[in-house]
Amino acid sequence: MFDLHCHSTFSDGELIPAEIWRRVKVLGYEAIAITDHADHSNFEFIIKNLLKIKKAFEGLKPKIVTGVELTHVPPELIPELIKESRKAGAEIIVVHGETLVEPVAPGTNLAAIEGGADILAHPGLIKEEEVKLAAQKGVFLELSARKGHCLSNGHVAGLAKKFGAHLVINSDAHSPSDLMPKELAFKIGLGAGLSPEEVEKIYTHARKRFLKG
Repeated sequence: MFDLHCHSTFSDGELIPAEIWRRVKVLGYEAIAITDHADHSNFEFIIKNLLKIKKAFEGLKPKIVTGVELTHVPPELIPELIKESRKAGAEIIVVHGETLVEPVAPGTNLAAIEGGADILAHPGLIKEEEVKLAAQKGVFLELSARKGHCLSNGHVAGLAKKFGAHLVINSDAHSPSDLMPKELAFKIGLGAGLSPEEVEKIYTHARKRFLKG
């Protein structure tokens, strides 16, 4: 079990990274990606400090993965900020997609995919052509456990199955109660219309892509 999208006190989460790590250790996780909300003002701060705890915890399990979630960045600026975040040391780049419950700028989903994000979070009513492009470019589309963001999970899963795009199931955790046991994560996938075998494949593909080494 692993989660590739959660938030610490470096943005709007309630827990410092060490407590996130401890709580998911108790849940039996193999890895946790901390992906705090970032824009041009703070992405370097987030990545620099996550790299500190990653180094301190090196060799311990679960593995800490350093990331950011680029959030409400104007679409035309997203591709370059993805590049800058990678240069700063981010291992996973999540982009805050066009969720149904926030005024995310139209074009954000496409900019994230074209810009080479790793994960497009809660992409809302993503278009067919965008899902096709995500499949071509290897961008994973998120099925979200978070209230509100999860409303379009069935739409996202259906198009991903149709066009061969990879999926990932994430908590988007901001508080301790958001962190999911494996059983709940599987139910998120099943609730989006996937079979148990398809949910297993989600974790197999994501593990191979993001947790190798």
